[in-house]
Amino acid sequence: MKENEEDILRKVRKIEIKTRGLSNDIFAGKYHSAFKGRGMAFSEVRDYRPGDDVRDIDWNVTARNRKPYIKVYEEERELTMMLLVDVSASRLFGTRGQLKKNLMTEIAAVLAFSAAQNNDKIGCIFFSDRIEKYVPPKKGRQHVLRIISDLIDFEPEGKGTDLNEALRFFTNVMKKRCTAFLLTDFLDLAPDAAGVNFEEGLKIAAARHDVVGIRICDRREAALPDVGIVELQDAETGEKVWVDSASRRTRESYAAYWEAASTVVAQALTKCRVDWVEVETGEDYVAALLRLFKMR
Repeated sequence: MKENEEDILRKVRKIEIKTRGLSNDIFAGKYHSAFKGRGMAFSEVRDYRPGDDVRDIDWNVTARNRKPYIKVYEEERELTMMLLVDVSASRLFGTRGQLKKNLMTEIAAVLAFSAAQNNDKIGCIFFSDRIEKYVPPKKGRQHVLRIISDLIDFEPEGKGTDLNEALRFFTNVMKKRCTAFLLTDFLDLAPDAAGVNFEEGLKIAAARHDVVGIRICDRREAALPDVGIVELQDAETGEKVWVDSASRRTRESYAAYWEAASTVVAQALTKCRVDWVEVETGEDYVAALLRLFKMR
């Protein structure tokens, strides 16, 4: 076995120990109550009885048997959970001892183990400015471990972000209603931060599925420290620029851009009726996830 494979397995095991414990001890019941089954599923037909709702008559069976039959439904408990994970280059940023990529991986693992404990299917879509990988929904611990391993080791081809493409692919591939967690920094913005590029895809996806947003960010994206003249690089475009961070005007402009962009993102999510929460690198994501579950 190659050394890098051993390192990956070690990391997977470490994440499993931490996140599976959290899912067992904290999120098991809360996940189930927050994300219930899809509603009522067809079970069988039976003879029509006085008082039954005529809207439930199965007309095909009734015609064949020449007497009325009723469709019987039961609550559908089993869920399918999809993880839509942003693997663009901006996930490799982090200034508080943790990359956004690592935070996404841990949160995805907690959610996946919580779903697995509920006997749900778990699938995953890796996306950048294209669909990088699709893992069809399946049940079981080994399947969850495979997804975690991919999250740790996956090397995307694209560097940019196209949330619309990810949401369109998700909507096309998932025909039945499911719960989808969108783990991203939501940096798919219009050039002037006056709008977002993903609202159309989000609106369609949220109308068909239960979409939940988890925004992963770092506090240095919101506030530039005073460290003199520094070179900044856009991880997704490769563009570089020299900035005088000692300038108060520069720092205020930097913060204002982030604030404007964050407002636009929040408005888009609210407009599409998507519950969401923001989690910073180095932050206790358990508290953030509990806040999210309480919204449900």
